[in-house]
Amino acid sequence: MTIINGGEAVCRVLKANRIDTVFGLLGGSMLELYDAMYRGGEISYIGARDERAAGHMADAWARMTGKPGVVLGAQAGPGVVNIVTAVAEAYLAYSPLVVIAGAITRADQCKDTFQEVDQVALFAPISKRSVMVTDPSRLAPMLEDAIRLANTGRRGPVVLHVPRDLFAAQMPAIDPAPVMIARPGPAAPTDVQAMAALLAQAQRPVIFAGGGFKWCEGRDALTELAEKLEVPVVASTGHADVMRHGHPWFAGQGGPRGNRVASRLTKEADVMVVLGARLGFNSTFHSNDYVGADTRIAHVDVEGSAVGRYFPAEIAAQGDARLTAEALAGIAARPDCDAWRAAFRVDMESLAEERVAEAALDTLPMHPRRALAEIRAALPEDAIVTLDTGNTCLQAADRLAHYAPMSLITPLDFGLVGFGLAAAIGAKAAAPDRPVVAVMGDGALGYTMIEIQTAVQHNLPITIVVLDNQAWGAEKAYQQEFYGGRLLGAEIQSPRYDKFAELCGGKGIWVDGPGGMGPALREAIASDQTTVIQARIDPAALMTLRKDLFKAPSKDQ
Repeated sequence: MTIINGGEAVCRVLKANRIDTVFGLLGGSMLELYDAMYRGGEISYIGARDERAAGHMADAWARMTGKPGVVLGAQAGPGVVNIVTAVAEAYLAYSPLVVIAGAITRADQCKDTFQEVDQVALFAPISKRSVMVTDPSRLAPMLEDAIRLANTGRRGPVVLHVPRDLFAAQMPAIDPAPVMIARPGPAAPTDVQAMAALLAQAQRPVIFAGGGFKWCEGRDALTELAEKLEVPVVASTGHADVMRHGHPWFAGQGGPRGNRVASRLTKEADVMVVLGARLGFNSTFHSNDYVGADTRIAHVDVEGSAVGRYFPAEIAAQGDARLTAEALAGIAARPDCDAWRAAFRVDMESLAEERVAEAALDTLPMHPRRALAEIRAALPEDAIVTLDTGNTCLQAADRLAHYAPMSLITPLDFGLVGFGLAAAIGAKAAAPDRPVVAVMGDGALGYTMIEIQTAVQHNLPITIVVLDNQAWGAEKAYQQEFYGGRLLGAEIQSPRYDKFAELCGGKGIWVDGPGGMGPALREAIASDQTTVIQARIDPAALMTLRKDLFKAPSKDQ
């Protein structure tokens, strides 16, 4: 009988499930697993400089591949605790992250041992499951359970805590099979028929499409449905790549972070078919400012508890977005709403003219919308963009162009600052032949700037565009608008990140003003080097988002 240790058992489960890349930061709690990966040579390891960043990398890798992203919390205690932010991010993004978290040895537990914290409890509220392995024979089966749970139904992170001694424990060799994932079908036929009947009555119909289309590779089905019905499609927040940019029936991203045309459509629609989306806070503020009070809603999502939760659904169905779109396209007829269609075309032409005008802004320092227009024009059609959170990225949310499927990765509902760089590395690891561009503010890059070294070391060339306004822009905008311009903590001094990139072995480009961003981006992508493009932008060009949170200042303030 062949005997292996726990590290080798974990390796075999990962390989059986086609997980060929893992992320982490080396620690002493699972050296047997690292040794097994080294000896096996079939799993690529990308070592980050901070566990939080490793988690974001695995999150982005998972979104690109559709497979669970695996991150190793290789040091019990502080190393594992550092992953909390990444797990919370994945939890609110419904991303299938599997954390293999080192824990102190079983014999030392509950003794106030060095680096001992209650890791299981720490992750419980922000994961689908947080559980400790207590027996060597359960290590492989519980990892398989983690993979299954992370990628089943509404996806999300699972944290598997493994005591140090289990990686060294001896056990009979295993030959694991791939974990089989149960997949949902389309909405029930009666619900699909009801949706078709509802659309037939519509004078102002809209399709609201969410991230469900990305997980099920449903872009073609959504496009076919829109083209058959000749009905505008609005994307939920963070999913402006559900259809090809410039498609005649695609309005772009709606809601608070979207454009005025898409937001008007969802507010004025008399019928809205919601597929693969929750109509959650990020997309609607749970407000009739973005979803009409009288709009008749047909709502389909893979998670039944989300259907009709925030806005009443006349038709409530559980199912897969792509399969439901295909079923609906098979029976639905083109609604009689030519006036609505014509108004939509006029509005989109007007929006395009606004974007052209933004591309001509000639201020110095450069207006962020001019920079974004230049980025939009220079992006290759197969580019992947990762966005951060912050004022400049708020303005970027619906101003960039996404042509190929799976072209946009954002922090989604966690609103995390510092996500973009690490996510870009994970996306590049998943799609090495596609250019990857992270768009960030200067404050955001400061969180994870050391990961530029990770990209260089692991030969994962990415481009980081830093729109530098020397501020925490979102908060500065609020202090200016609602607190009489009394700034405290809002203004920061950021270094020359372009020079830092050069110190790391990458490339740095400084953009002086309008006209420089587009050529710089083309140069960076063509160089096939990890490159930081830093551009000083107008610190006064800010916008506020959550006006509902604050009271307007009185005259004496």
